[in-house]
Amino acid sequence: MNLNEVFSVYFVGAGGIGMSALIRYFLSQGKIVAGYDRTATPLTQKLIEEGAQIHYEDDVNLIPACCKQESHTLVIYTPAIPDDHKELTFFRKGNFNIQKRAQVLGLITRNSKGLCVAGTHGKTTTSTMAAHLLHQSSVKCTAFLGGISKNYESNLLLSQTSPYTVIEADEFDRSFHHLTPWISVITSTDPDHLDIYGTKEAYLESFRHYTTLIQPGGALILHTNLEMKPDVQPGVKVYTYSRHEGDFHAENICIGDGEIIFDFVAPDTRIDNIQLGVPVSVNIDNGIAAMALAHLAGATNEEIAQTMQSFKGVDRRFDFRLKTAQYALLSDYAHHPAEIMQSLRSMRQLYKDRKLTAIFQPHLYTRTRDFYREFAESLSLADEVILTEIYPARELPIEGVSSQLIYDNLKPNVEKTLCRKEEVAALLQRNKTEIVIILGAGDLDNYMPLFERILKEKHSKH
Repeated sequence: MNLNEVFSVYFVGAGGIGMSALIRYFLSQGKIVAGYDRTATPLTQKLIEEGAQIHYEDDVNLIPACCKQESHTLVIYTPAIPDDHKELTFFRKGNFNIQKRAQVLGLITRNSKGLCVAGTHGKTTTSTMAAHLLHQSSVKCTAFLGGISKNYESNLLLSQTSPYTVIEADEFDRSFHHLTPWISVITSTDPDHLDIYGTKEAYLESFRHYTTLIQPGGALILHTNLEMKPDVQPGVKVYTYSRHEGDFHAENICIGDGEIIFDFVAPDTRIDNIQLGVPVSVNIDNGIAAMALAHLAGATNEEIAQTMQSFKGVDRRFDFRLKTAQYALLSDYAHHPAEIMQSLRSMRQLYKDRKLTAIFQPHLYTRTRDFYREFAESLSLADEVILTEIYPARELPIEGVSSQLIYDNLKPNVEKTLCRKEEVAALLQRNKTEIVIILGAGDLDNYMPLFERILKEKHSKH
């Protein structure tokens, strides 16, 4: 497929975070961009303001005429779209060029040096950190990110001169097998997406296959505690990293007074007094991986040290919405038991003696079915747990699978409530709250402005 011959690009599922980065890319290339999504969001509104034509009904008549020319239109869809979708069916019957998002991302980045970050969790923050480090350095980069960078208020960075493209390598639906990395980080391989993979072994095998795609002359940077065994081509260097050990690691870690400072140690250099822009414990590992990637790509020690401090974070990734001496409210996309465990442990380190309330909206029936015991164990690190109904995303309900499974397995010492998401605001109003964290990949984050208002008003009375 020659993208230069494409006149218009149509997106089926335009509002997804990965899809929106491609929308912005094709708009920057002067293409006509249109698409469908199920619901309007602040992100789809921004895309419309930037020039995309987006509608919210599955109706073939709403597809712009310029996107019905099969010879000049590229159709990109997300696997979350059901097979009986009318618009997708129209394009399939019309013999259009139809590609998954991952295939197009692989195509766009094939002629650049891909700096890819894969892993069950940590990949969005790590890739956004790495993109920020390189973008602010003399090296520069293009970047397709899986979250909105708070430094740039976008998930796309563009460079006309850099040979490097930073890519979040997504394992869902084996999407990352379409990439050809130059350097890759793998942050974690805790089993997930078992609706796709079936078994833990198949999940780990998918990561092994991904490592075979790294180009000779490139490198693989692996976290030290992974179960999977890499299988790289001759000429690919393999490095390890973690907080305390590995080729890249930290020394002299100081956590206190709302700051985290440490020394970054690499095989051939050392950078003292790195200050994390988003000072939460989990970002020590993420930061080491991002700095390793930037260092291997040619960023200088001075550039790395300065830019780490200015990193503002990613929307919905340890995202503080309110932070005072008395209380805090933050949003975290954590939707896997291991991610929730990391989030709550980090909060415990920051707020040792404060009441911690976790509000969790489970994401997917299959994930809840497969990991409800692990979810309960992780959530039990909080003092109070508020559980809402499952966010189904692409799935139909499964008999016997509900948030009740997690609720019933929470530890006895946890104060717990099961409710509909519309009832969370009233609970926040009524209950004693100090540190509140909203967890999950669903739509509970849409209520954040209301939650902020409630907590502000509530605490202003004391």
